[in-house]
Amino acid sequence: MLQMIAKPPLTIRLCQPRGFCAGVDRAIQIVVLALKKYGAPVYVRHEIVHNRYVVEGLQNLGAVFIEELSEIPDEHRDAPVVFSAHGVPKSVPADAVARNLFYLDATCPLVSKVHKQAMRHQRKGRHVLLIGHAGHPEVIGTMGQLDEGAVTLIETEADVRNFTPVDPAALGFVTQTTLSVEDTAGILKALQEKFPAMEAPAAESICYATTNRQDAVKETAPGSDLYLVVGAPNSSNSRRLVEVAERAGAKMSLLVQRASEIPWNDIGGIATLGLSAGASAPEIIVDEIINAFRERFEVNVELAITATETEEFPVMRVLRDVELTPADMAFVNGNG
Repeated sequence: MLQMIAKPPLTIRLCQPRGFCAGVDRAIQIVVLALKKYGAPVYVRHEIVHNRYVVEGLQNLGAVFIEELSEIPDEHRDAPVVFSAHGVPKSVPADAVARNLFYLDATCPLVSKVHKQAMRHQRKGRHVLLIGHAGHPEVIGTMGQLDEGAVTLIETEADVRNFTPVDPAALGFVTQTTLSVEDTAGILKALQEKFPAMEAPAAESICYATTNRQDAVKETAPGSDLYLVVGAPNSSNSRRLVEVAERAGAKMSLLVQRASEIPWNDIGGIATLGLSAGASAPEIIVDEIINAFRERFEVNVELAITATETEEFPVMRVLRDVELTPADMAFVNGNG
């Protein structure tokens, strides 16, 4: 008679909040609703959010992803084009108007807030310092709100040391919304020590969702044998969560896009798994990963609730007459 081999026990500390933030949810909804209202194709400039699964899901529904507006063929000039949640330089909507394109701006309202903060600094005669990562679409979008030469990107404390402003008394700073709170604090301290007259933005730039997800990881990382963060390699907030987990005490911390990326042979015997997801990672993949562990372990899921998020950002008025059903979003949210 065959003897069943007992699965080893595993406690999964599942972060709450995790995954989609209100800005990401809104951006995906905008593409889905545009497809329902106008039909395919709907063009999307840049990945709507940094997640390959989400992008492929929208492509299956009829979205076409492009990097520049010039890629839209003449016969599709009447099709809507959606700008990604990361925001775009002001030259992009101007280009859309010049090309007589109908566009829907899915920029996260919290990113738009940073744009306004940067422009307010400039209006008040301050040179703007943007703390962020070079090449990130959000940084490109924020820098693109201001005149050439009006903003300087600060990535590291070394950049602070090397920066010499024209007028140290006329500086203001903003930050990319998806940074690590700790990393930003170090750069900010260096800036404030060197430029005590530097003006802060009217409100915190790092968004609530980034801070909440980092706090949840800090709470659940100590004592974790392995910490998995669901997210894409080009997702800034997801990569920061991996770093936060390591700093907070997880023995090993990894970024994975799908369950198929889990290195089963390398993780060894684990008893406690920490699990979170970046703000652009869909819940359906979190479910997929938990199920992958259930196949190998006797799993007990402990929900670690560190904050309750109630924020909802409505879509633009032109799409509010279209009904959005749970079935429309099941490709990212699952059916649960």
